[in-house]
Amino acid sequence: MTNILHVEGVEQTELETVAYTVEGGIAWVSFNRPDKRNCMSPRLNRQMMRVLDELEYRADVGVLVLTGEGTAWSAGMDLKEYFRETESQGLAGTRGAQRESYGWWRRLRWYQKPTIAMVNGWCFGGGYGPLFACDLAFAAEDAQFGLSEINWGILPGGGAAKVATELTNFRNAMYHSLMGENVDGKKAAEWGFVNEALPLDQLNARVTAVANVLLSKNPIALKATKDAIRRVREMTYDNAEDYLIRAQESANSFDNEGRKEGIKQFIDDKTYKPGLGAYDRSKQSV
Repeated sequence: MTNILHVEGVEQTELETVAYTVEGGIAWVSFNRPDKRNCMSPRLNRQMMRVLDELEYRADVGVLVLTGEGTAWSAGMDLKEYFRETESQGLAGTRGAQRESYGWWRRLRWYQKPTIAMVNGWCFGGGYGPLFACDLAFAAEDAQFGLSEINWGILPGGGAAKVATELTNFRNAMYHSLMGENVDGKKAAEWGFVNEALPLDQLNARVTAVANVLLSKNPIALKATKDAIRRVREMTYDNAEDYLIRAQESANSFDNEGRKEGIKQFIDDKTYKPGLGAYDRSKQSV
């Protein structure tokens, strides 16, 4: 059953911009403006932050999947509500809208649980922010990815240009940004925007399978690993080596029993092989 997070004093139209449900340890969070191809408005951005707050530390949530209702994932920023209406309020309005959108993207990048983007349709412009914020991404083969900003006279801001250069090579990023042409899910996978592209009718099953694999793993190790991958990309080798030593020590201090149990099951019990799956966490002492 789809849920709408209710907040006292907030208009229903704002609350309904984001929907979610929790099933089997997976939180399925949806952009919920299908009539607008899930464009992100200030109201949606505020509600998304509330939903992320609600789900981040819930015991029944181990993985978060971000998708879109209808035929789009997100067609980017709502040109009327995010740009025209906030710009009419002057610099304060523009900066306020930016804080709300960039704020939840940043929150998602460093989320406590693993996150998966399930791109079921259109992904444009500002949609690249939450796309990059998710740890993994899967797309429908016929999904459309585009940086169309050049077509209406601006540059791909809001982190979109940075995302393009982070996820694909220089020539692809330059062509994508300057030409304003869309690429489909297959090309997006070739370029590295997503991990895989699948037929739309197989997308949900594949994402569910990936989420269930993540649910079988140690949550402390998952958080430490996802943070490490994001951090070390910007470090020299020596700095990364030092960071990872400290990160491992910190993770062990939070969950040394989990580490001991994994080693025990491999070395002593011989009940599993690390290269073939995760250790049995049900046998771990709390």
